[in-house]
Amino acid sequence: MTALYTASATATGDGRNGHVRSSDGVLDLDLAVPKEMGGPGGALTNPEQLFAAGYAACFHSALKRVASNQKITLTDTAITVDVGIGPLPTGGFGLSVVLEAELPGLDEATATAVLEAAHQLCPYSNATRGNVEVQLTLA
Repeated sequence: MTALYTASATATGDGRNGHVRSSDGVLDLDLAVPKEMGGPGGALTNPEQLFAAGYAACFHSALKRVASNQKITLTDTAITVDVGIGPLPTGGFGLSVVLEAELPGLDEATATAVLEAAHQLCPYSNATRGNVEVQLTLA
């Protein structure tokens, strides 16, 4: 694959209680372990939120491209991605994803077909396929 764009970010400090910054400085955030994982939580983000936001935005673009290619008009759409983290039976930790699409105005069959096609196109879906359980749902 020839990369069209490469993002770069650096993590410093204490990992999940540290800091992340993109090479261009646009992303510049302190991190905190969520309360649910024994951390302080609060008004700071965490890696799972960042992954959820990136996946949601990327998948939404893939969805719009698929619809456009199929001459389907989408309005007022939204993609919500929930990223879970937990221990794996084999050791270490893993992620799970629930991806919910709001596709008003589309019948269920069309909405499902567009959702599945976007799941084949989206780079995040391709990166996670076979590694992360991804559940696709319609709102």
